[in-house]
Amino acid sequence: MCKPLNTEINTLNNPQKDSLHLKRSFITVAVFTLALWLIKTVETLIGLELYQYGIYPGQLSGLMGVFLAPLIHSSFSHLFANTAPLLILGTALLYGYPKSAKIVVPLIYIGTGLGVWFFARQFYHIGASGLTFGFMFFVFTIGAIRWDKRAIALSMVVFFLYGGMIWGIFPNEPGTSFESHFFGAMIGFILAIFLRNHDPNLPEKKYNWDDEEGDTEYLD
Repeated sequence: MCKPLNTEINTLNNPQKDSLHLKRSFITVAVFTLALWLIKTVETLIGLELYQYGIYPGQLSGLMGVFLAPLIHSSFSHLFANTAPLLILGTALLYGYPKSAKIVVPLIYIGTGLGVWFFARQFYHIGASGLTFGFMFFVFTIGAIRWDKRAIALSMVVFFLYGGMIWGIFPNEPGTSFESHFFGAMIGFILAIFLRNHDPNLPEKKYNWDDEEGDTEYLD
């Protein structure tokens, strides 16, 4: 089936649709972040101790934490520290790489948890920081590999804002799960390599005088 080349280009470069896509990406991440705040608020009001549903390495009961740990935070300050990175990095991922995000988000979510369960210290590991590290390393790495305009811009933004996060993959604070940071970062880095071409590059602007042959208006 044939499709006009100019129609594809105009659709992908439509500023209105691009803006709508950015808003939808932000809203998606914002809804998830709001859910984290609701969970923490309910936990505090009812007097629950949800940390016990986090990941406890090596224990079968701790496997449940692979799915629940990113939803649980030790305090409001802990959650507050993860909120801005989640919003910015998550939006950058969904906006810049919508096809890859369908693979990246679940693999970072589950893969980080499994890495912690197999190899981390014998403590309860909770919090969404593994996600933020995975998102940051993915967006930065894929931008360095792809080297197209949007990828470079997103890579520079996340590195400028959160490049210092790289030190979080090393054991520097006793009460911090650096293992979650490490596995999130490594999974994000590896996925960026494998999915570097999964999302199409933005097409360069074409002008009428670029088409030297009249029969190039359609693609097979």
